[in-house]
Amino acid sequence: MSAHNFVVSGFADEIGPGLETQLDVLGALGIDHLDLRGVEDTNVLDLSDKQIERVAGALEERGIGVTSIGSPIGKIDVTGDFEPHFERFETALEMAKTFDTEYIRLFSYYIPDDDDPDDYREEVLRRMRAKVDRAEEAGVTLLHENEKDIYGDTPERCRDLLTTIDSPNFRATFDPANFLEVGITAYPDALLDVIEYVEQLHIKDATLGERGEIVPAGEGDGRIPEMLAALKARSFEGTVSLEPRLVVAGPRSGYSGPVGYEVAAEALFSCLESVHATYE
Repeated sequence: MSAHNFVVSGFADEIGPGLETQLDVLGALGIDHLDLRGVEDTNVLDLSDKQIERVAGALEERGIGVTSIGSPIGKIDVTGDFEPHFERFETALEMAKTFDTEYIRLFSYYIPDDDDPDDYREEVLRRMRAKVDRAEEAGVTLLHENEKDIYGDTPERCRDLLTTIDSPNFRATFDPANFLEVGITAYPDALLDVIEYVEQLHIKDATLGERGEIVPAGEGDGRIPEMLAALKARSFEGTVSLEPRLVVAGPRSGYSGPVGYEVAAEALFSCLESVHATYE
């Protein structure tokens, strides 16, 4: 077992679609939390009542908690129809209650190609405020993830969203590889811009640039150990969540397979242990 005091979670659908396989691998790795995004090739927001009952039962039996609902909310064009998307967001709130988690991961809308994101600032803020207001009513915290081609794909625009909305129910998921993909140095530059808002760190490392390669934690330009150390120095109490995408890195989900996921987990544990040793 690893020597560290971070809470480790992971997107288990990267292991494979089958629930039992997902939970078997997490158990073998000593990971007792997951970010619920997909089961049996079905997005969490599209699970049937029967699937929900089965997943909830299996998680309780295995003693695995749900860190967040890994929703795709906000992964639509900013010019798209908001009302049906807001209804889908209501489903995310229901899933958070069902699986007893306070967090929902979401995004800040794709910007049309060649358009200036700043032209859509007010519309993005309007949509995000509506969801944050509803999250406050429901007692849920929304975690905005930086992602390529959405409004919040730079640390400056992420910070603008967080400071302008200014709600304890709206915080950040920090994905270093996603910043690296758009040519931004994840650490120290991007992290220090938003560090006081970060409540979850996605563990996906990469080499810098649009054609960068996704690699295990500590092998890319993400400076994962230094990032973990900076968060630990601030008494970070959030979760580090494996999202390695070592085999497939798609816009909607990723895949590492059981073997790749184990490689990614061991790389993360090594980074965590190096931080633990530094502070002992």
